[in-house]
Amino acid sequence: MNNNIFKSFRFEIVLYSLLSLLYTLLSIGTIHIGIYIFFFRKEARSLSEIPTIIITVLSITLGVILFITFFLLLTKKFIIYIKEIAEGINEISKGNLGNRIVINNEDEFALIADKLNEMAESIHEIMENERRSEYAKNELITSVAHDLRTPLTSIIGYLDLVSTKELSPETQRKYIEIAYNKSLRLENLIEDLFTYTKFNFGEVKPVLAEVDMVKLINQLLDEFYPSFEEYHLEYSFTRNCSTAIIKADGDLLARAFANLISNATKYGKTGKIILIDLKCRKDSVIISITNYGEIIPEKDLKKIFQRFYRVESSRSCETGGSGLGLAIAHSIIEMHGGIIQAKSDRTGTLFTVELKNDIEKAN
Repeated sequence: MNNNIFKSFRFEIVLYSLLSLLYTLLSIGTIHIGIYIFFFRKEARSLSEIPTIIITVLSITLGVILFITFFLLLTKKFIIYIKEIAEGINEISKGNLGNRIVINNEDEFALIADKLNEMAESIHEIMENERRSEYAKNELITSVAHDLRTPLTSIIGYLDLVSTKELSPETQRKYIEIAYNKSLRLENLIEDLFTYTKFNFGEVKPVLAEVDMVKLINQLLDEFYPSFEEYHLEYSFTRNCSTAIIKADGDLLARAFANLISNATKYGKTGKIILIDLKCRKDSVIISITNYGEIIPEKDLKKIFQRFYRVESSRSCETGGSGLGLAIAHSIIEMHGGIIQAKSDRTGTLFTVELKNDIEKAN
């Protein structure tokens, strides 16, 4: 609020004191004139016959009474406002944090009311954050329990069949292989959970070094070649520069883009091709990954970077991952001061990452 001396409480007190004094003097003067006219008309006696001491005492007494009366009338709004502030404090103390004190001036009382409103807002925000944290914690426990239990139940079931039933060697190998794959999925889930927890608590610190994003993407595509073959996918990597050197943590960025490519591979297999494009700009590098699988609904698109969020139709043994891959990628990109966005329509599902840094571009 503006610290204007002419709108301060002190100035108003001085002003109302002077006004009260002025009104008092005018009132006393008016009364004296009235008394003089009254006595003059009646010719009962002259004012000079009344003792001076009596006139002085009466004038002072009347002046004090009038001054107090005028001052109380002029400052009545302060008393009313103080009561409003007291009622506001009382409401806040009762837990009604949505209550706000009306600010109708710019004096010290208004400043107090404004600070009380800010305090109530801060307390309300803290309590809302605690509620959200509690909800998120419960949601995390529920999601972890669900995603751990599903593969674990399958592992126990298949191993129980192998150990208790008379099965042919071929069936045994099949069940053991299924149990092994479920174990790998369980391991990946636990690893993703630990990784995300570290990011969430700020335990991961990037080790910055020069990273060539062109080389990094090429290495990842080589690593994903077996997956592309498995899903009968082709890929295309286009770029407008031969090297794109940025300051970053190469291991973390590799993890982020591996998650993005893995996501595009699992959910874009029906589209037959994945497009990766890298553009070097003066102060940034932009990498986009496009797949042509099922369109992600708008309501889901806004939440895909949240932990454990998966489009409902994708919850299957084949595609249902940990639900943490995109959340981890989002955390890594933000840690590097970058931006990650997603959009999905009939032209494909596109993930775009922009990393701002010093880039040395050699065409």
